Amino acid sequence: MSELPAARPRPRAFWADIRFLVGVALVVASVIGVWLVVAAARQTVPVFAAARTLVPGDAVGADDLRVVEVALGQLEGAYASPATLAPGAVATRTVPSGQLVPRDAVGDAASLRTTTVVVRTSTDLPAAVTPGATVEVWSAPQLERGAFDTPRILVPTATVVSVTADDSMIGGAGSTVELVIGRAEVADTLAAISGRASLSVVPTAAVSP
Repeated sequence: MSELPAARPRPRAFWADIRFLVGVALVVASVIGVWLVVAAARQTVPVFAAARTLVPGDAVGADDLRVVEVALGQLEGAYASPATLAPGAVATRTVPSGQLVPRDAVGDAASLRTTTVVVRTSTDLPAAVTPGATVEVWSAPQLERGAFDTPRILVPTATVVSVTADDSMIGGAGSTVELVIGRAEVADTLAAISGRASLSVVPTAAVSP
């Protein structure tokens, strides 16, 4: 009996080689992607953090800020930095001490629509009324000496700059509070002060930024 010729191995399909190459390419791309993410996370940039609580209208200079190195990635342009701070800049909104300073929280004084006033409250302040807090100012117009009308909201949103206990008031109650308010609210506030209205400062439910 004659021997059968040995079977030749079937050639490997072309699509199998392509699938292998695609798999290798995906692995390489994945490794490169991870490396790029890690490299980006290690890159830090200098930005400003508030050295103290900044409130609207505060002049912002070198003593009010400190430079920190942080990894921000695509958010780098959202925060103030030594390259973006202009001379004569002021805070346009509250930035608590230690927090990064958003770029839009610092602006030109000419564009500011707020100003500061000092009011004396007729009662002691709640503990939550501290520098940087958002508050309401209530006014009870004086009807006659010692008699006042129903309180109403005089300033719906104000920011506390400073608080000083006022021991000169009768009974020892009351405080002197420096507030940042809108310029449109200045006239009514000054009228209430000159009219000897009973003023109260009340913390709002909103959390300061």
